[in-house]
Amino acid sequence: MAETAVFGAGGYRYVRGPFQYSGGVAAEPGFAIERARFPKPIPVEEGFRAIEQYLDGIGRPYTSFCACELRSPAPFTDQGFIDFNRIYVGTLERWGIFKDEENPVARSNVCPEINPPSEPSFEAFCYTVPTSSRAPGAIAGDPKSFVIAGSGEAREGSVSYKEKTVRFGETSPDAMVEKARHVLGVMETRMAALGMAWADATTTQVYTVHDLHPFLAEEIVRRGAVPAGLTWYYARPPVLGLEYEMDLRGIPVERVL
Repeated sequence: MAETAVFGAGGYRYVRGPFQYSGGVAAEPGFAIERARFPKPIPVEEGFRAIEQYLDGIGRPYTSFCACELRSPAPFTDQGFIDFNRIYVGTLERWGIFKDEENPVARSNVCPEINPPSEPSFEAFCYTVPTSSRAPGAIAGDPKSFVIAGSGEAREGSVSYKEKTVRFGETSPDAMVEKARHVLGVMETRMAALGMAWADATTTQVYTVHDLHPFLAEEIVRRGAVPAGLTWYYARPPVLGLEYEMDLRGIPVERVL
């Protein structure tokens, strides 16, 4: 099972991952995760300022920031992805979240195939709130709330993406099935580490420009992976050579800013 840790300052636990992001987050007892989406993607630097303003406005510390969804103009090279991520984690370090190459924040970063942004941008972000502050009429107790980070068909490891990607360079129907199975397995491993399952998901998202229909029913729906339906973005994963990505979440409160 994947290794987890608790980020006490944020009120959540996370699946440990590389320096860029964690594999997923779940609220600790006494907290719930909420999601806010911008009306349209805004550039990362501007987005960080907007998130600071929002968290200040609701009285939450910056350490409550626990997940985000990014949109980029086009897939990065291996080195380009590393360079971008070093800039991204700089703000998390200033916020007291990223330290000693440990990053508790879950993330997805994908590239719309049509009408992409001109630069990397924020689509949405998640943060924790004390359950005592939830709206009147909410179900009593701590709701399950979690976010599983986006993953493409690359295996873990420090080798190049070409070396660790399932069926690299192939997009035939059988190659796409194999890629999808790998990604579904990653989602399940991360959920299990946080004590979650497909039935707990309120949103399941897929990012690919390839046809899902040949394997949608048997590999995804029958697996129980879409209890609340499927959101399919016509987009590519963030690194050249990747063709299929998923993420999911179980969030009791979502809003558009």
